[in-house]
Amino acid sequence: MNSTFQRIGIVGKYDSRNLAEPLRKLLGFLAERGAEVVLDQRSAAAVGAAPELAVTLESIGSHADLVVVLGGDGTLLHAARALACQNVPLIGINLGQLGFLTDIPANAMEKMLGQVLDGHYQEETRTLLKTKIVRDGAILNRSVALNDVVLTKGVHGSMIDLEVYVDGRFVYSLRADGLIVATPTGSTAYALSSGGPILHPDLGAIVLVPICPHTLSNRPIALSDRCTVEVILQKGVGAVANFDVQDHCELEADDRLVITPAEKGIRLLHPLEHSYFAMLREKLRWGAKL
Repeated sequence: MNSTFQRIGIVGKYDSRNLAEPLRKLLGFLAERGAEVVLDQRSAAAVGAAPELAVTLESIGSHADLVVVLGGDGTLLHAARALACQNVPLIGINLGQLGFLTDIPANAMEKMLGQVLDGHYQEETRTLLKTKIVRDGAILNRSVALNDVVLTKGVHGSMIDLEVYVDGRFVYSLRADGLIVATPTGSTAYALSSGGPILHPDLGAIVLVPICPHTLSNRPIALSDRCTVEVILQKGVGAVANFDVQDHCELEADDRLVITPAEKGIRLLHPLEHSYFAMLREKLRWGAKL
């Protein structure tokens, strides 16, 4: 196979009843091209693949030049977090609903993925956030986020009180249902529904978006993605920090959530005809050109 990518890793939406058929179709397509293939263990089990083709999700990047994610945006977020340190590019085939990140339609998989494998693609690097939660001087939790970090009230339903600092400088005290710290990737997710702006993926920025703030003048703030954001929980029983809605940690008063940009971002590939604005028009149902 004369291809830019010789070794292909596949990560599927493990809880989908609809995975097996498109996964077998993908495997057949890659076999015709003579590609070497490995699958994460759950995807391998879904189609009864040979044991030697199954590897752990965390190690798949060391076996592949490209990882193909077969699922929805949540599946790609899960794969990106697991492969954050491996510098392997990812591309998504959409089996989900919106598909902001998984932008190849399943019914055009062979044509569009074939173009990418032949070297005809766009590549971009998406900002990744790394986080730590500090309690009494000790690190309680470490995580990463491609979409957003959200500090929110717990099940008791009352507002929480926060202090926010940027690069060690006090920004404000916030009483709200919570605070979202979103990357450009995550600006079209929870942050958007909370009144935040859409940040183009090429923009080196993050955005702070309060969730239902008590003071209505407390508005979203866009910051450089080179800064350090620190959020201190002042009051809020049952408050929780979550990371891409895939990992979470319960917080106590005086806990500090520290958010910094990761040294390396996530490499995403798209077909040549991919347009960010066309994607927004389609997913957000904006008007087309008259």
